[in-house]
Amino acid sequence: MTENEQLWARVAAKAATNRPWGWPSLPSPVDAATVARAETALGFRLPPLLADLYLRIGDGGFGPEYGLLPLLDSSPAGEPAAVAQYLANRASGREDPDWPWPEGVLPISHWGCAMYACVDCRSPQATVLLFEPNPGDPDNAWFVDAPSLTAWLQAWLDGTGWYDSLNDDLEPTPWTEFRIRTAANGATKP
Repeated sequence: MTENEQLWARVAAKAATNRPWGWPSLPSPVDAATVARAETALGFRLPPLLADLYLRIGDGGFGPEYGLLPLLDSSPAGEPAAVAQYLANRASGREDPDWPWPEGVLPISHWGCAMYACVDCRSPQATVLLFEPNPGDPDNAWFVDAPSLTAWLQAWLDGTGWYDSLNDDLEPTPWTEFRIRTAANGATKP
């Protein structure tokens, strides 16, 4: 069995038996037309692994904490879909230029308290970012959660994610591309 096949088998097994808060059951996977509609609404393609999670495992409802957001429809717990959250965050960033949302950074999982795990759909490895706005400074609200979506999934499967750790000394790595990516979209900090 290849490394990818092992990852899929582990994700599928854990998704089938582990329900995040608010998800009574694992939703059915989406079809290719749903992924295409999502990509059209977003204006960019999903990384292949992320698209495959929705196509092969389920339309959200698995993963760390509150689980993956559904792709296009709200969750049973009332969470907005990933596409709707992205579009709302982009619109909000245009209304409040101090809090721009980077193009191509798709929220995929809600941590609570306005925090999100996001996939940088413009990075080749699908870097997973943590958006943590609670300290109140947009320049200090973005961190690298995992260097790739594969590594993020493996941390969830292995119980080694920052959310599983009780290590108070763990310092997240800032995402240094935040201002570069938002300045390129016309957002500037006064």
